[in-house]
Amino acid sequence: MWIMPLKCILGVISSRWTLFFSLSLSMVGAETVTRPQKPYLWKAGPWDVCVAISCGSTGTETRKVWCVDAEGLNTHASRCPVAERPAPQRMCVRVCEWHSALYEWNISHWGPCIPISSPASITECVTAQYGLQRRQVTCMRRFNGTAVVSPQSCEAFLPPPGNEQACLLPCPQDCVLSTFSHWSACSRSCGPALQHRTRQVLVAPQYGGADCPSLTQTQSCNQGNAPPCPADQQEHGYSLWVGPWSACRVRGVSAGGRTTVDFNMDSSSRSLTTQSNSTVESYLVRRHAETDRHLSLHHHQYHDGTKTFFEIHIGYQTRQVRCTRNDGKNVMLSLCYHDSPVNFRSCVMPRECELSEWSAWSPCSKTCGAADQSPGYRKRKRSLRGMTLGWVQDCPSLEQREPCNVAGEHLPLCPRYHWLVTNWSECQIIPLIGQHDYHLRNSSFLCGGGIQTRDAYCVQTENNSTPSHKLRPVTRDLCSGTLPSLVQSCSITCPSYCKLSSWSEWGCCIHDNCMESQGNKGFRQRSRTVVGQIEGLTENCPHLLESEPCEDPVCFLWKVTSQGPCIPQDGVCGSGLQEQIATCLNITGEEVPTEWCTRDHPAQALPCVVPCPGDCVLSDWSPWTDCPDLCSSKHSEGRQSRTRLVLALPGMGGKMCPPTPDMVQSRPCKTSACVVFYWHVSPWGPCTPDPLLSITNITNGDSHSTCGFGTQLRRVTCVKVNNGPVSPKRCPDAFRPESVQSCLVPCQTDCIFTPFTEWSLCSSKCRTVNVTASSQSRHRIIIQTAANGGRDCPDTLYEERECDAAPICPTYRWQTHRWQKCILVPGSVRQAVGGSTESCGHGLETREVTCVGTDDVPANIGNCLEWAGPMPARVRPCHVTCRDVCTLSSWSRFSACQACGSWRIRTRSLTGRSKKRLKCQQGALYPLLEREPCPCSEFQSQAQGPWSPCVFPELRGQSSQQAGLGAYLQSLEETSRWRARGGVRECGQGLHYRALACLDYQGRLVNPVLCNNTGLEEEDCYVPCPLDCRLSDWSAWSTCSSSCGWGVRLRSQWLKEKAFNGGRPCPKLDLKNQVSEVSPCYSECDQYFWLPEPWSECTISPVQPLDVVEQEPACGEGVQARSKRCVKRGREQEAVNKSLCGQMESPVTTQSCLLPCPAHCVTSQWGQWSACPMSCDDNAYRWRVRNVLRRPQQGHMCSELNQTAPCVLNSTCFTYSYSNSEWSSCRLNDNAVCGRGYRTRLQICIRSDGKAVDLAFCRERSLGGELQAACEVSCPVNCLLSVWSPWSECSHTCGNQSQMLRSRVVVQEPGEGGQPCPLQLSQTKPCPIMPCYYWLLGDWSPCQIEGADCGDGMKQRNLTCVVHWGALQALSNSAAVEEDKCEKEERREREMELQIPCSVPCPGDCHLTEWSPWSSCQLMCLDGRGFGAQGHQARSRAVVPQVPESQSACPSPVYETRPCKGGVCHSYNWKTSGWRNNERNVWCQRSDGVNVTGGCSPHNRPSTVRQCHPACTKPFSFCTQSGVCGCDKGFTEVMTSHGFLDYCTRSPGSDHKRADVKTSSGQLRNQRMLRDWVLQPVGPDGRVRPWMYGLMAAAFILILLITAMSFLLCKKTKDSASIEVPQKSLSLAYDGDVDM
Repeated sequence: MWIMPLKCILGVISSRWTLFFSLSLSMVGAETVTRPQKPYLWKAGPWDVCVAISCGSTGTETRKVWCVDAEGLNTHASRCPVAERPAPQRMCVRVCEWHSALYEWNISHWGPCIPISSPASITECVTAQYGLQRRQVTCMRRFNGTAVVSPQSCEAFLPPPGNEQACLLPCPQDCVLSTFSHWSACSRSCGPALQHRTRQVLVAPQYGGADCPSLTQTQSCNQGNAPPCPADQQEHGYSLWVGPWSACRVRGVSAGGRTTVDFNMDSSSRSLTTQSNSTVESYLVRRHAETDRHLSLHHHQYHDGTKTFFEIHIGYQTRQVRCTRNDGKNVMLSLCYHDSPVNFRSCVMPRECELSEWSAWSPCSKTCGAADQSPGYRKRKRSLRGMTLGWVQDCPSLEQREPCNVAGEHLPLCPRYHWLVTNWSECQIIPLIGQHDYHLRNSSFLCGGGIQTRDAYCVQTENNSTPSHKLRPVTRDLCSGTLPSLVQSCSITCPSYCKLSSWSEWGCCIHDNCMESQGNKGFRQRSRTVVGQIEGLTENCPHLLESEPCEDPVCFLWKVTSQGPCIPQDGVCGSGLQEQIATCLNITGEEVPTEWCTRDHPAQALPCVVPCPGDCVLSDWSPWTDCPDLCSSKHSEGRQSRTRLVLALPGMGGKMCPPTPDMVQSRPCKTSACVVFYWHVSPWGPCTPDPLLSITNITNGDSHSTCGFGTQLRRVTCVKVNNGPVSPKRCPDAFRPESVQSCLVPCQTDCIFTPFTEWSLCSSKCRTVNVTASSQSRHRIIIQTAANGGRDCPDTLYEERECDAAPICPTYRWQTHRWQKCILVPGSVRQAVGGSTESCGHGLETREVTCVGTDDVPANIGNCLEWAGPMPARVRPCHVTCRDVCTLSSWSRFSACQACGSWRIRTRSLTGRSKKRLKCQQGALYPLLEREPCPCSEFQSQAQGPWSPCVFPELRGQSSQQAGLGAYLQSLEETSRWRARGGVRECGQGLHYRALACLDYQGRLVNPVLCNNTGLEEEDCYVPCPLDCRLSDWSAWSTCSSSCGWGVRLRSQWLKEKAFNGGRPCPKLDLKNQVSEVSPCYSECDQYFWLPEPWSECTISPVQPLDVVEQEPACGEGVQARSKRCVKRGREQEAVNKSLCGQMESPVTTQSCLLPCPAHCVTSQWGQWSACPMSCDDNAYRWRVRNVLRRPQQGHMCSELNQTAPCVLNSTCFTYSYSNSEWSSCRLNDNAVCGRGYRTRLQICIRSDGKAVDLAFCRERSLGGELQAACEVSCPVNCLLSVWSPWSECSHTCGNQSQMLRSRVVVQEPGEGGQPCPLQLSQTKPCPIMPCYYWLLGDWSPCQIEGADCGDGMKQRNLTCVVHWGALQALSNSAAVEEDKCEKEERREREMELQIPCSVPCPGDCHLTEWSPWSSCQLMCLDGRGFGAQGHQARSRAVVPQVPESQSACPSPVYETRPCKGGVCHSYNWKTSGWRNNERNVWCQRSDGVNVTGGCSPHNRPSTVRQCHPACTKPFSFCTQSGVCGCDKGFTEVMTSHGFLDYCTRSPGSDHKRADVKTSSGQLRNQRMLRDWVLQPVGPDGRVRPWMYGLMAAAFILILLITAMSFLLCKKTKDSASIEVPQKSLSLAYDGDVDM
């Protein structure tokens, strides 16, 4: 209730203060009066504060005024004119503080920068010049926005803002022109004429640069030789000229006479004069003297529910008509008339668009600060309320856009995005398995190298306190960084390769529990060990211990550790006792308490015998032979034996040797039933928590954390060899493996997943009635899967829902009404311009067009423009038939169509008198027959283009339109599918597509729906699957490559099938297309050797039985024999052919021996030599001993019992070292594809003499080395591709070039031996061929001037709706169709280009040429670098004069510029030709090779004329290129002491071959004498004087006379003989004589 009174009060106050301010302004004088012609000026200072009684009341304000001289110094006030003195005081109104709310300064935008540099500064411009910008500063009323007359209203509160500011401009750019064209032909063939040449503007002048010079050059032609015009040809020609149509108007001009032409003026002054009482009969255009009739039609339109009116005004236009002569002068109009020219027509009065107010600015598109400092933009719109009419410009823009938040200093930082990754998946082996690795595909356990995959997703970077798994995923397009690696190598540890030793010998029969011996049943065991073990699991190694039942088990035994010598009872020989010491040992040889041995303790003294002299001496019993490996049965039993030998025969009375059978003992072998048992263990089970052991957060040394202790179980079973599980009692319980062990329990791992993404956006566009609702989706990503009993992952990872129903698009349409009566130009106007008084001819008719919505409710016109297309035409031409014009009947109906593709016709006829008029019978003007094609609905399909690549069905049954975020979810699952099947599907059954064009009966392209198909043809296709390289199975190992020493053995795989269609490539093959594995081997150099048997007894011939006692037994030297067998190493039990063993190495089978006599000493065989030290020192010795078995009788001595020998290297002492083979190929586990493997090598022990010996010799010396090592085999990782992206939109909306595209990227490059990436990373599929409709503009017609010969006219071209196939070249083959097929909005845009004004010069007129082509786009540049966002182009029109008489009336040339994009920087340089006669051509050339005028600096222009100082005036001299005088060819320069040319002397040449310095000197002296003559033979210009020619002619005649006289005198003495004396040639040499 207080608002309205306040507004009224403010209005009253504002009116009052405006009145006061206006009053004060009326009293203000000029502040500064400047008189340039006067030396003294008045200066005024600023106004002081207004002095008044109170605020709001009037008062006065003052200022200082003083006089200054021309230099600005203060002077006496009497020197300045008193009349021009500014007012020092004025009335004012003292303002109040609240008055500041009434007024404000309104500031416009700064105007363009105008250069103000002086000419001197322009020449010195290097980079930029100074300029000035101005803007308007206006005082405005705040409450209504109107301007205040006086700026004092705002100055009272705030000083006015500055309206000028300095600015910088680039340096001035002078006009640059092209070179002149060739001269044109003469303007006429007889009489005086002109010819011209033109040039065009390449760069328009900018920033104060020099203006363009004339673009035309003319010269007279046909001068002197111009033929006279024929006598029968008229002296002058006449042409009817018409001017441009005037503006459309509806009111008349008051009577003021008529416009005529003064025929006495020439063509140079064609000014129109207005005379009130002119007597000149002819006229150009009569201006009507009566008021025109105001014609208007009222149309209705509604704006926001309010009924408003706008009118279509039909007016008229007129134009000037005159008759011109071919010499450019105007003549009477009657000389040109044939038919009455049309100089009036109806028109539509122009009407501007009616627009609504601007809407509010939209929010700025830049809402955050970024590093690129790019500005944001905001927009505002306005709607159209009324359309344009008549020839006016298009409606202004309905949308404005301006930058905002340019700096972005106060904006929050823009969100940043980065990649996050999920946890790595479990290690997978299956993706690495090849197609032909069947044994691995069927294996339940795979190990070795594999791959792990993970997924990447994009999140918004937030504060560090937010856990990464709580961040919400966003679309992947927001992350611009490098995608993290999604694949890495991994490995699953394979079980160790168990290389086992051979079984040991069966041990003793022992009790199951030696500490609790029960019964006589026991077990004996044998074992083996794992040799060459590398890191890995050993649970799968076979059992290492076997046992079998036995009887009489013994756990502890007495063992004799030492025996003393045999001590005879009589002290010399015979029976005696031998002491021994026994120890209780267990089965492992360890000493145990004696009470554990339950059997009887061995006797401490054993009876023995020491042979007496003469007794038989026997050797000790040999070891028992080995028992055969036979199991006991009823039909077989093994035995073992031992023997002893006679070392000395008995003497007389001595103890006899036992009989031969007693020399051999035998016994049965202890046999077993061959029933073997062992304990079998299963793998350890999972670790289960033990509640009694609750230690948490224990780390077991790797990256997996543990949570307490637990237990693991495994199954232990007693197994009978080659049978199966049996009762546990059959296996020794003491060696039963553990079935329970403690372990570390892994912690439970819960599933970790991200939150759902935001719902995808729904379409904001309105929908039609029958369109189904769209959907939106969201998804979440699993970061870590559950493990060890943790919380499972959710089942729902993808959600989809329908969008809210979008609003239905509004329905608007244009409603047209009946056409009104044809409106003609008013009769008064026709009479005023000399037209017919009959109301007929061409006119315009109008109709009403309104915008209606649903139920025909009137609506805003802007709604129809947005939803219903362009407004239908409201004005169209019409025609009212005149009485004397041809009359025709109405058109008949079209005839019936006969067939599809035929034509139907209609006719009309002439009526009345028109039948007899020749003009009316011209069919071109008045056609009597029309035809049009018959409608046809027959269509046919035609295949177009090639087939597309074979396309496989969409994943998960989705089409490209349904993919959306589902496709993104698929991309997150790409690696899991890749893990499952080893790659993306690349083969199999698919479809390929080909586009179908639907054509009508005329072959024009139509919508595929009319052919009842989708526009695509489908066909099954098959892409053969990739086939990996296929190799054969491994062959058997070959034999060792060397039969002696180190060698290798091989096994190979050979190529069976090459890789096909992108399969895994073959490994590197040899020349035989094989791949091989190598393993070292060693071949014993003596594989076959002689194995000798023990020596027989020593016998003496003749052989006598041992039991026969003789007085003197045989003794002394005898013979021993032994047998030999050829055997193979390792199989000594079997004899082979003797030829395999070397005969040179055959051992002796007989040898001499010494059989001691009864009285001799008998000793044992020599013992083994003691070992030499390992270093084999030269001072070291070895020894051996033997014992006395029978003492000798008296008189006989025993030989030595001890022997020593030095240790000699490679003779009696040896060193040992290992010899290692090369490493074998890297071998994998049978269940592995790649990864960690092992390689082996062999080892032998080499003696220092090079002989291979048993490895025990090297082991005793702690020698050795690794025989097995780890190695790596690279994994054949296949190429990993992303899923196909959804199909893109069609590349074109119509035509046969449209196609859809989908692509994929390489996520993981293939590893060595992996399947390579396919070449096809993108696929295309044709789109249905939709017809392309296009408004085709025809070629411009010649300039058409209605009813005249020259002057202003119009160029027209047709606008046709055509259908084409989409390609640019297809427009030439386009076909016309109905206009409703093309877009109406495009037609409205194109219609502005259907007519352009043009002009045809009359003969003799001086006119402008057509516009030249646009020049190339050129940037404003500095040092070759452009600045500014765009360049400029220029074009021009030059003046063409036709006759000399019209040159003075020629118009000025014109040029125009326009901005352009993609410009280049050009430089300009002076170019010169070579010198010729001290002159050369100089021109300016652009950097692209175009010769131009302008652009080059005139200060650097090279000279065109070469001049010397002083001038070259000497004979035979000229100015050289270096700027000094020189002599012509054949002359030598003689220079003065100052370096100038003195004169030119002739150089010795062909005519002075014998000339020398003396002759030259004489000539020079003669020339100096000639210079002193008065008569000089040569002029100062170097030319011979004319009198010299006369002198030479006289000399020539004289020579002829002398010759003739000599001939006559010598003829008489011709017959007389004369001897010619030879003359010596004269040779002159310079001797320094000056006189010569």
